[in-house]
Amino acid sequence: MQFGEVDTHDAKGCLLVHSLRLPGGRLSKGTLLTEEHIIALAAEGIDRVTVVRLAEDDLLEDEAAAAIAAAVPQINFCTTEAATGRVNLHATAEGLFVADRTLVDALNRLDPAITIATLADHASVRSGDMVATVKIIPLAVPQAAVVRAVSLLKEDIPFQVKPYRRHRVLLIATELPSLKGSVMDRTAMLLQRRLDPSGSKVTEEVRIPHDERMLTEALCRGMAAGERPDLIIVFGASAVSDPQDVIPAAIRAAGGDVEHVGMPVDPGNLLVLGRLQDIPVIGAPGCARSPKENGFDWVLSRILAGEKPTAQDITGMGVGGLLMEIASRPQPREASAVTEEAPARVGAVLLAAGQARRMGQGAPHKLLAEFEGVPLVRRSAEMLCRSQAQPVVVVTGHRRHEIDTALSGLDVTLVFNPDYATGLGGSLATGFSLPQVGECQGVLVMLADMPQVTADHVDRLIEAFRQTDAASVVRASHNGKRGNPIILPRATYEAVRRLQGDVGARAIIENSGLPIIDVEIGPAAHLDVDTPDAVQAAGGVLRG
Repeated sequence: MQFGEVDTHDAKGCLLVHSLRLPGGRLSKGTLLTEEHIIALAAEGIDRVTVVRLAEDDLLEDEAAAAIAAAVPQINFCTTEAATGRVNLHATAEGLFVADRTLVDALNRLDPAITIATLADHASVRSGDMVATVKIIPLAVPQAAVVRAVSLLKEDIPFQVKPYRRHRVLLIATELPSLKGSVMDRTAMLLQRRLDPSGSKVTEEVRIPHDERMLTEALCRGMAAGERPDLIIVFGASAVSDPQDVIPAAIRAAGGDVEHVGMPVDPGNLLVLGRLQDIPVIGAPGCARSPKENGFDWVLSRILAGEKPTAQDITGMGVGGLLMEIASRPQPREASAVTEEAPARVGAVLLAAGQARRMGQGAPHKLLAEFEGVPLVRRSAEMLCRSQAQPVVVVTGHRRHEIDTALSGLDVTLVFNPDYATGLGGSLATGFSLPQVGECQGVLVMLADMPQVTADHVDRLIEAFRQTDAASVVRASHNGKRGNPIILPRATYEAVRRLQGDVGARAIIENSGLPIIDVEIGPAAHLDVDTPDAVQAAGGVLRG
């Protein structure tokens, strides 16, 4: 492969390195230049272009990426089609992502042209999450390098998703007079929430005084039950301070073994891991009463995925185990009002101002089309009202009064964009200019013509946004391709308020330098109904 600038007339059969915009359309980076392209370039006075000239044994970037991705054993993940030299890999099960770092590192050291990036080893994933990406850096790569990569991947499994298994869980909570019952109720609720992705259930909850003898008896009763639990979790009313403390002592007294007391993960230091016969027992640290990630989550996820963590595993969690910021040192992130008790507030701006030109001259308005007897614009607004997004703002414009009527009675704020005919930018600026929107840590932007987006989809986006401390852009996606809705953090608001004309927020996002999180929600991310045929194909009935 040869890279360089050449005379345009000598560029036939070469790959274009930089995109070029011509009156007849855009020539994208990576275009294989034909005689027609050469004529078009010459007609515009472009006499030299930067290209890659392929050698006989070179593979194009997409072909190379696809070959390498196909060589990875697909254990509970699937691959997207190759595009721009990239193949993304997505989980097909709720579970634990497990990677062989030695093998992944070896592949990345074969050739600078070939890269593979993955999630951290033992990261929890949901079905649809992207777990890895294969990326070819140049526009082509020698076939020999790809052959070496494929051969290496056949030697072992570089990564996989271990699906969670359903567990019957016995929860034992010890009590002291100082521990409120409401705290224990909330603890049980949060534990069940942690178990939900695996389909596991707390089948029994036992509350006893914080006493070694009584805890020993509770453990023995649990093991003697007709249907034994698959996992026992003990929440102590008092933190474990010694290997002979109540929880580890009771595990031993019940005939079990204590694998390890303590862990190099903060928060999570005071965890106890033991075993009664073949049943794992976790003495949960106090931080596990919080929904924030802590060492308890790391051990629990391994057990739910069928692993049997050992002291060796736990003592190896120190690198990366500092999950809590230390108050005495400067904070790496801008301080915000987001706390455990007050999670990031996310509002919603529903865009319903457009003229729907693709519906045709004098055609029915797509937002008034009925889906299951409900106008589409109302259906979208009702869905947002059922989600965690608050407040919900609807930007109107074209056929304003009919849209307002369709939304009557809903708990939404209507705002009219008088410049709706100029395009999307003005509607975004109008919605983001409302004070109640500006008070939110994030704003979900949604097109009103997306009938398959559900409240669950929206809540998943909001949850992902909150997990980033309200500091990232979060986008809906499908099969690795970006879609809608999207959540913008506060750092972007001022730029959105300055938008004009038919310009969306894409440039703002790309130039912001903010992390971008893609959340898989399925085909709904790409389905907007812009034509009469699209409305009907999606199950709508044209009205008005």
